[in-house]
Amino acid sequence: MTIAGDSSELSPQQQLEAYGYKQELKRTLSTADLLIYGLIFMVPIAPWAIFGVVYNAAGGMVPLVYLIGLIAMIFTALAYQQMAKAIPLAGSVFSYVGRGIHPNAGFFAGWAILLDYLLVPTLLYVFAAESMVGIFPGSPRWVWALIFVAINTAINLMGASSMKLMNRVFLAIELVFVVIFIVIAITALSGGTIPGAVFSTEPLWDASRVTGPLIASALSIAVLSFLGFDGIATLSEEASGGRKSAGRAMVLALCIVAFLFIVQTWLASALAGGRESFSDDQVGNAFFTIVEAASNSGWMTAFFAVNVLAVGIANAMAAQAATSRLLFSMSRDRQLPEFLHHLNHRQVPQNAIIVVSVVSAILVLFFVGQIDLISSLVNFGALFGFMLLHLAVIVHYIGRRKSRNFLLHLVVPIIGFLIIGYVLLNANIDAKVGGIAWLIVGAAVFAYYRKTGRKTDLSGEGDVNVDEVPATGERGGL
Repeated sequence: MTIAGDSSELSPQQQLEAYGYKQELKRTLSTADLLIYGLIFMVPIAPWAIFGVVYNAAGGMVPLVYLIGLIAMIFTALAYQQMAKAIPLAGSVFSYVGRGIHPNAGFFAGWAILLDYLLVPTLLYVFAAESMVGIFPGSPRWVWALIFVAINTAINLMGASSMKLMNRVFLAIELVFVVIFIVIAITALSGGTIPGAVFSTEPLWDASRVTGPLIASALSIAVLSFLGFDGIATLSEEASGGRKSAGRAMVLALCIVAFLFIVQTWLASALAGGRESFSDDQVGNAFFTIVEAASNSGWMTAFFAVNVLAVGIANAMAAQAATSRLLFSMSRDRQLPEFLHHLNHRQVPQNAIIVVSVVSAILVLFFVGQIDLISSLVNFGALFGFMLLHLAVIVHYIGRRKSRNFLLHLVVPIIGFLIIGYVLLNANIDAKVGGIAWLIVGAAVFAYYRKTGRKTDLSGEGDVNVDEVPATGERGGL
């Protein structure tokens, strides 16, 4: 049902009430805070850890990979922006698909992305633990992983304000090291520190090496490199900047982090001195080896330490926050156990945060040393959820609202759907098998809820147009 009215005076609380909810989470996050959160989630220095792998796969054209990734993912970011504006709720694709298409579809979108969100913290803890063993040889991986779990749980339980402060601190550290790397790289390139290292446009585009299969392969790598910007959508009910702030922050975060990725990898590729590829024993630490060659081993150690902290604390902290908000939202709509909806005195989903921590701690013990397997499962959950998101834009805007903006509400989601579908179709077999198994489990959970009388109907009215809810917050005939 749609209700006429003027949205210009709607407060965030009235927008929430239009869907039948009361304000429970604390609105303390400005658009800038959401932007910082998105940058932390995507990690401005993410290329450091995978530079060698991407370099080998892309024939040295690493900046091109990230440029392709930006172009590919901007369609999904725009789809998120449109749905975040129309449906300003926590829950990300669970809320968007549930109200954009149908509550049943929303359950499976939420269940799919839950695979991504539950495993992302585990993946980050495993990766950080592996790196810590590199710094402290012989130390047990699981101990480091559990230390990171404990730190992030404490920060998240202290509330959004604590997370906001930590995000600012870690983003500042990461950006400082980005600047330091740029200075090191320019100094080395201009001073001839590394033989054969020259700055050129070839890492961005080398017509002699660009082929269809290479671009297709780069697309798969690039799309997965940007996963995380969508986490901003899970904090929509904690945003203080209005219903458009989450969407704006997502698009801005994606563009900013893509720029940082391209600049860093362009310089690193130039420092690689035109080599064809990195050997197996070099590929894992290729970026740090380049830093050492361009400066000294002291800087290499500093860069390595910052990378570990960025992944094990900053990134994992953001991932844990996003996961807990998804669990909170699905629980509130009775799609998961009710206790996950409980908030503590700081107005954060305490039980959901603790559950994410416990699950991560348990999974770490099983998945230590299996980064590739966790990555493949994470990717399936995210990509499947993204595909349903694009369909939701079309159904919600073109089908229900009769929008005439065919560019944003039809062309963009169709292109985004095809890009994500292509990447998912070409995902490795482990991702497909594991992802399908997860969906089968979800179908069993769904069937159980239906059998026990728990409906998938969401609070409020799925067709309520927040743009047209009266400023009084009254829901008319609903």
